[in-house]
Amino acid sequence: MTPIFASSTWALASAREGADFAVETAPPAYYTRWGNPTVRELEDALADLEGGARALATGSGMGAIASAILTSVDRGDHVVAGSSLYTATTEIFTRLLPRFGIETTFVDPRRRGAWKESVRPDTRLVYVETPANPTMMITDLSEAVSAAKSVGATTLADNTFASPVNQRPIEFGVDGVLHSATKYLGGHSDVVAGAVITAKRSLFDRIWFVYKMLGPALGPFEAFLVRRGLKTLPLRMEVQSRTAQSLAEFLEDRRGVRVVHYPGLRSFPQHALARKQMDGFGAMLSFELNGGYRAGKRFVESVDVATLAVSLGGTETLVQHAASMTHGPLTDQERRVSGITEGLVRVSVGLEDADDLIEDFDRAIRAA
Repeated sequence: MTPIFASSTWALASAREGADFAVETAPPAYYTRWGNPTVRELEDALADLEGGARALATGSGMGAIASAILTSVDRGDHVVAGSSLYTATTEIFTRLLPRFGIETTFVDPRRRGAWKESVRPDTRLVYVETPANPTMMITDLSEAVSAAKSVGATTLADNTFASPVNQRPIEFGVDGVLHSATKYLGGHSDVVAGAVITAKRSLFDRIWFVYKMLGPALGPFEAFLVRRGLKTLPLRMEVQSRTAQSLAEFLEDRRGVRVVHYPGLRSFPQHALARKQMDGFGAMLSFELNGGYRAGKRFVESVDVATLAVSLGGTETLVQHAASMTHGPLTDQERRVSGITEGLVRVSVGLEDADDLIEDFDRAIRAA
């Protein structure tokens, strides 16, 4: 088992050694905000899984996302981002970055040519989330990377929903891959963590410098839990993805359900693209109920086998009503742009028996 190095600081052999560590990038035995052997072991495993040069583990997914975004832009720069993103990521682009004169153009990732049309000479970041939260929109990674390279911009991709089992964006030319390691990487709803994996060491060095100042460090105990979760990641994803497919097919034929968003369905508009760039379709899905806002809330409050809760990627099935919960902080206009309808329910499929979940959802839809 990976040893847990609980030290916050390390004894130094000399002042000279301390001086060398003070100017080194991510030394593993100096001060745990800078680096830690347990954390480093996790980082090496994540870099290997994603096919990257280096990885940086953080205290939350947003710690990784914020560090990577702030590294990639300066005052007055321009960003192009997908229109359907995790709420806190959207808020960075719409609430935080404008304070520094940084403008963001949101594009529909489903529209061919949208990335290329939206980049400008001052674009310094192209930000992708695929599949997107919670609409499951797929971004053509090759198209986004090509658009970014045409203006010399950095490309970042949030790969949380797919996990490295189903998708590895660096293989498509992405510069940095982001994860909320709280989700599938940890996989047991018992740790909050994040990670950024870079294709090249130079980008890692730049992100680590910003991270060192912001301080979203991951503790060694939490790193141990994520590293332990990685051991069962392929097994969990296989079972959860298979159950998600069965549940999506049931919902697609269920009266009262307007539409199901799951890349594994042939009816999903981007099914062919998902097949092209993903090894599997994952365990996340969403669906829209005919009854709108009230029906969505009623459904999530009526499940019994599934659990009403935020977050995702654990062993238990979680449901949440996006318009009133995770995406509630957004304005009505921002939700419309993101594709969040009033009756949309997001589902993170766990390890329960598929028949039990189908029966549970059938009963909850009748109640809604």
